[in-house]
Amino acid sequence: MHTPPRGLVYAVFYTALAVIAVPVNIVAIVIISRGKCGLSRCISQYLVSMAATDLLVIFTAVILNRIPAIYFPGSFLSTTPVCSFSAALIYAARDSSVWLTVMFTFDRYVAICWQKLKAKYCAQRTAVIIVSVVCTLGCVINIPWYFVYEPIYVIDNVPWYCKRKDVFSSFPLWKIFDWTDRALTPCLPFLLILSLNALTVRHILVTSRARRRLRSCPSGERQSDPEMESRRKSIVLLFAISSCFILLWMPYVVNFLVVQFQVDYTINGYSDPRYILMESGNLFQMLSCCTNTFIYAVTQNKFRKELKVLMKFPLNITHSMVLSRK
Repeated sequence: MHTPPRGLVYAVFYTALAVIAVPVNIVAIVIISRGKCGLSRCISQYLVSMAATDLLVIFTAVILNRIPAIYFPGSFLSTTPVCSFSAALIYAARDSSVWLTVMFTFDRYVAICWQKLKAKYCAQRTAVIIVSVVCTLGCVINIPWYFVYEPIYVIDNVPWYCKRKDVFSSFPLWKIFDWTDRALTPCLPFLLILSLNALTVRHILVTSRARRRLRSCPSGERQSDPEMESRRKSIVLLFAISSCFILLWMPYVVNFLVVQFQVDYTINGYSDPRYILMESGNLFQMLSCCTNTFIYAVTQNKFRKELKVLMKFPLNITHSMVLSRK
């Protein structure tokens, strides 16, 4: 993830991603934190935390890694200690972002499928604890990445750039660590999100049929069902976030599987198909860090209203200042 690509396409993409992703995640954090979107405090806690970790991914992986390497090669950020620390931060932010998506999916699964457990588990206090544990583990587990790299060359006793140490490829413990990292992110989250969504859909279909039979009128008129309407809105948000996550992480997973079957393959330059597949996985993976805000805007009416209010705020301030000077 930390190896910088070359080419106009990558330069334009990462610049555009930084310009778009930073403000949209900040907007999501501000709007949802205000608590006027009609979402429970538990859901709001998860969504704000997901936006914050997505913002951290953009900041570490794009702004401090990709963009400087493309536009300012050989800068202070390219020294080995900074490069190694940056890699550890990127992995920590990435894992936190991914696993918060998993825990949000699990929270919605409990809320929809386990009504008796919902009151205790789907609470803001529980969400705060889970977010804290996920982010802490994300940082602790990825500390070894700082020690994986060594300098490519040394100039005037200053180590430059990063490459994996040879022991990383030969030492069994490092291999276990690498496989565990890939399994935890994103392979296991893939399976968990798909499984939880499948169980949620199954439960919804069963309960929907039962509720329709119980609420059916002799005259054949349809009665409104506030409970099912509330669930529908929650489900649309859940499935939109989960589906987007799976689609945008799919190239990364495909590249991981391809690597396992081509152990001795050597990448030859930036036009090599394997390099393009690898970098495409990174591109889409980072793109997933700015899509949730657009999902909120499409699926949540109150979020759109709050977004309009936020966009009008600078205009209102400017208008007030102009009037005060007259």
